[in-house]
Amino acid sequence: MSPKPLTPTLDLVQSPADLKRLSDAELKRVADELRTETISAVSVTGGHLGAGLGVVELTVALHAVFDTPKDKLIWDVGHQCYPHKILTGRRDRIRTLRQKDGLSGFTKRSESPYDPFGAAHSSTSISAALGFSVARDLGGSCEGGLGDAIAVIGDGSMSAGMAFEAMNNAGHLKKRLFVILNDNDMSIAPPVGALSSYLSRLYAGEPFQELKAAAKGAVSLLPEPFREGAKRAKDMLKGMAVGGTMFEALGFSYVGPIDGHDLEQLLPVLRTVKARANGPMLIHVLTKKGKGYAPAERARDKGHATAKFDVLTGEQVKAPSNAPSYTSVFAKALLKEAAEDSGICAVTAAMPDGTGLNLFAERYPSRCFDVGIAEQHGVTFSAALAAGGLKPFCAMYSTFLQRGYDQVVHDVAIQRLPVRFAIDRAGLVGADGATHAGSFDTAFLANLPGMVVMAAADEAELVHMVATAAAHDDGPIAFRFPRGEGVGVEMPERGIPLEIGKGRMIRQGKGVAVLSFGTRLSEVMKAAEALEGRGISLTVADARFAKPLDRDLILKLAADHEALITIEEGAVGGFGSHVAQLLADEGVFDNGLRFRSMVLPDTFIDQASAEDMYAVAQMNAEHIEAKVLEVLGVKMLGLRA
Repeated sequence: MSPKPLTPTLDLVQSPADLKRLSDAELKRVADELRTETISAVSVTGGHLGAGLGVVELTVALHAVFDTPKDKLIWDVGHQCYPHKILTGRRDRIRTLRQKDGLSGFTKRSESPYDPFGAAHSSTSISAALGFSVARDLGGSCEGGLGDAIAVIGDGSMSAGMAFEAMNNAGHLKKRLFVILNDNDMSIAPPVGALSSYLSRLYAGEPFQELKAAAKGAVSLLPEPFREGAKRAKDMLKGMAVGGTMFEALGFSYVGPIDGHDLEQLLPVLRTVKARANGPMLIHVLTKKGKGYAPAERARDKGHATAKFDVLTGEQVKAPSNAPSYTSVFAKALLKEAAEDSGICAVTAAMPDGTGLNLFAERYPSRCFDVGIAEQHGVTFSAALAAGGLKPFCAMYSTFLQRGYDQVVHDVAIQRLPVRFAIDRAGLVGADGATHAGSFDTAFLANLPGMVVMAAADEAELVHMVATAAAHDDGPIAFRFPRGEGVGVEMPERGIPLEIGKGRMIRQGKGVAVLSFGTRLSEVMKAAEALEGRGISLTVADARFAKPLDRDLILKLAADHEALITIEEGAVGGFGSHVAQLLADEGVFDNGLRFRSMVLPDTFIDQASAEDMYAVAQMNAEHIEAKVLEVLGVKMLGLRA
C-alpha cells in the first residue's frame, strides 16, 4: 500500500470556508494536493477515479467562490464527487469510499449538508438546481439555508432529454441559477450524437492551447460590467462553426468555453458571474477526464471505474477468477447468435463496455447502436427496430431500464413487439449501493401482459437464454443476470432455446421444496448440503421463468411437499408474488401448504460487498437453511446480517 501523500496546504482545509482565507496561489496548491489525495484514496478503495480528477480545479474554484452549503452545489451523477467530499469535512473517512458502513461513492443527502441532492443516475442536476432556485424565491428553507444553485453536468449527461427539459423550463422561469457544462468529450464511453458533435465543434477547429490563450484574453475582460463581459466571451468564438447560440435560445446567458484546469481562468469567471448574474447562466468548461494521473489519462475509459491499484504504476489489483463474467458470457453468446442471423442488432444507452456490446460493435458496427444517455429513446428505438422486422437486443442495466419503463409499457408491451431486453446488474451490486441495485425489474416487467421474463441461474443458463430470446418472436422477452463472475459451470458451445415457461428440477428431496429464480440457486444448493447433515432432504428446482410460470412444476411441488419456499434477487411483487397468486387461484393453500417467499427487504441497502449486502437481505445459504428450519418449526441461532 502506498503511503499517504504530504499535503500541507490541503491540511489547512477542514471545510470550504477555509478556502476563502487562501490566496489564489494557495488555492492552486490545494488543487494539486487534492488531486494527489484523491489518487491515493481511490488506490485503497477502488472507485470512480477519472471523473474526479477531471474536476479537481473546478471543485476548488466552486467551493472557494460560492458559499456552500447555503449555495447548493449539485453534481450530476456523482462520479466526480470524491474531491468535493475531501473538501467538505469528510477527508478523514475518504478511504472508506464504497465500503460497508463507509462513504457512498455518490452524493448522498443523509451523509452531509454539502450534498444537497443525492445522485447516481445522470441528467437530474439542472432540474434539481431549478427546484432549489424556485424554493429560494418562494421562501423555502432547508439545512444550511437557500442561496444560489449550481449544477455541474457533463457533456454526456447533457445529451439526455431530461437535461433539456430542465433547461427549457429554467429559461422560461428566468430564475437565477448556474449550470456548469463540464465538457470533457468523454462520459463513461465516448459521448455520441449530434449534441456531442456540436460541443466538439466549439473547439475542434483550434489547437487547445490557442483556445486557452483566447479564453484567458476574454477572462481579463470579464470583471467589467457583466453584459459586456459576456458579450466578449461569446465574441471569442467568432469564426468557429457554432457558439453558445443553442443555449441562449433556451434562455441561458452563455460564457465559454474556458479551461477547466486553469484557476486563473476559473476563479475570475465564477466570481464575475456570481456577482452579476440575474437569470439562468451556463458556463462552458473544458476538462480532461483522468487529468494529472498518467495511467488514467491513457486508459480507454479514462479511469472511469477502477479496482484498487498501485499508485506508481496504475496496475489494478483484481481477485483472480476461473469463471467468466456474466457480461462477457452474454456478449459472446450474442455474437454467436448474430453470426447466424443478420437480423439481430444491439442497442445500449451509453454503456457499450458495461454491457459487453463493445465486442458486438467491433464485429458488427452497422448493427450496434449506442443511443447515448437516453434509455427512453433506446427502448422506443428498439421497439421500432422490432416493428421493422429486425431482432433488437436492448441491453441495459436493471437500474437504468427503470428510466425507460413507460416506453416498455406503451411502445413495446402494448404493441407486443419482440424486443429482447438483456438486463445486466440484476440483484444487489456491491459497492455502487442502492442507487445501482437491480431490485425491481422482475416486479415491473412480470406484471405486463405478454412479457416473458427469465433469470439465469448460472452462466451456462445465460447462454441458453440468449438463444431463447433470439428465437422468440411472439412479443417481448427479457432475461436478467447479475454483476460479476459466474459460478464456474461447464459452458455449452452454443445456446439451445428453452421451452417458454418451463423450469427444471435440480434435486429431489421431500418435505420442503425451494423454487429458485436466478443466481441464488448456488446458495440454495449450499443450504441443501448443510441441511443434509441435519437429516433433511431438500427438493430444489430452478424456475427459469417468472412469466409465464411453469404451472405444472409449481403445482406438483406444492402437492408433493408440506412446504414451498421461493427465492429471488428482487423486491416484493416479483416472482414469489406471482407464485403465491397461482397457488391462491388454484386453492392450494386450502390444503394446508406452508408457503414462504424470500425477497429483498423493503428497504434500500447501503453499499458493501455483494455477499455482505445479501447477508443484510438475509438471502445467503445460512439464511436459506434457517428459513427451511423455520418452516419446519426449528430455530437456528447465530445468523450473520
